[in-house]
Amino acid sequence: MYHDKKVVVVLPAYRAALTLERTYREIPFDIVDEVILVDDASPDNTVDEANRLGIRHVIRHEKNKGYGGNQKSCYRKAMELKADIVVMLHPDYQYTPKLIVAMVSLIGNDLYPVVFGSRILGKGALKGGMPLYKYVANRFLTLTQNVLMNQKLSEYHTGYRAFSGEVIRSLDFTHNSDDFIFDNEMIAQIFHKGFEIAEVTCPTKYFKEASSINFRRSSIYGLGVLAVSLRYRLHRWGIMRWKVLQ
Repeated sequence: MYHDKKVVVVLPAYRAALTLERTYREIPFDIVDEVILVDDASPDNTVDEANRLGIRHVIRHEKNKGYGGNQKSCYRKAMELKADIVVMLHPDYQYTPKLIVAMVSLIGNDLYPVVFGSRILGKGALKGGMPLYKYVANRFLTLTQNVLMNQKLSEYHTGYRAFSGEVIRSLDFTHNSDDFIFDNEMIAQIFHKGFEIAEVTCPTKYFKEASSINFRRSSIYGLGVLAVSLRYRLHRWGIMRWKVLQ
């Protein structure tokens, strides 16, 4: 517990067998009460590794549901466990679990309802090995999104996020994508509901075993992200109704 708040870490996993233990061992269990791993039909032994490590809540999708579909299962299970704070951490060891304490403290002390670990604050992204084309695309997309959504985040594309239970319970994921743009649709819902997002500087690591989408998937993702931000702006102007924000 953190200030009598139940903290649950969710791990959306796909082919994470080689990195799961390193990630899991760094989770600060002095404040984390439960860990949930959702395996999205990995072809490797991610589930066996999770069971070996003693993770209590392991869910395996029989068919691959996509990154967004995986998160939906994560958050449903976290709400079933009555989480007060939910931390979404990728089990590929790209983000350090050591930041969980800082992120949880911002929510647990009622300073912010949502906290992102940002690779862009400081110089963590390039220093950690982020490919230059991804860094440039990240900067361009974030600038455009900030303009369209009237916000000022340093990046919209981090996979390291913490939420109060109140935020998770208030969002309807039913119409959100099961693919990678789920993250940005979720941001749109958070801002539409009037919640604020804090950011903490997060070092990152790019290495062979860390998950990453290729150039083609990155391009499709980028176009999807722009579409999400445009739909958000048109919905806010009352020009077009968007079911994700209903």
